[in-house]
Amino acid sequence: MRQRFVTMVRSSMPTREQMEANRWTGPLAARAELWRFTRRSVPRGVAIGLLVGIFAMIPGIQIIGAAAMCMPFRGNVPIAAAMTFLSNPVTTPLFIGASLSLGNWFGFHADLATFLGLVERGASLGEWTAWLLSDAAPALVFGLFVIAVVAAVIGYIVSTLAWRWWTLRKRRGRLALRRAGIASTGTLPAGR
Repeated sequence: MRQRFVTMVRSSMPTREQMEANRWTGPLAARAELWRFTRRSVPRGVAIGLLVGIFAMIPGIQIIGAAAMCMPFRGNVPIAAAMTFLSNPVTTPLFIGASLSLGNWFGFHADLATFLGLVERGASLGEWTAWLLSDAAPALVFGLFVIAVVAAVIGYIVSTLAWRWWTLRKRRGRLALRRAGIASTGTLPAGR
């Protein structure tokens, strides 16, 4: 399962060379910091990927949008592209239902029963478009925006804490190995 996910991400993510060849993204894609995994670029990439992935909800546009947003904010492009996969055919109805409920809670009007009826009967694209062009659109857009911003903030905080934990774990492991070398020989390892 993990290998299938990694293969799917790699096949749909634009490469650095592809972005450099594009006239719109070329000058900015040449910046190496967009492709490095650092303590600052990874959380930014997570936040950007979640924000665009949840708010855009259009496959293909999500990855391009996340990569484009990484450029001015110096986020990690591969991480941002991978995070857009949080919204997929399985999670999209959940995000739409939650955003409609949230939009209704903030005073917009969208009929949830109509939404559920469209989902259950497998409505056509025309029926979905007519529903969206009704008064449901403001509730949906507002709800998606709020959910995307909250998910981006939580993703930023969690990835920052995970990066610190991982770094401390590696440092403790190196110190334990160094202490074990000192304890077994009674001297510092060579080159130290």
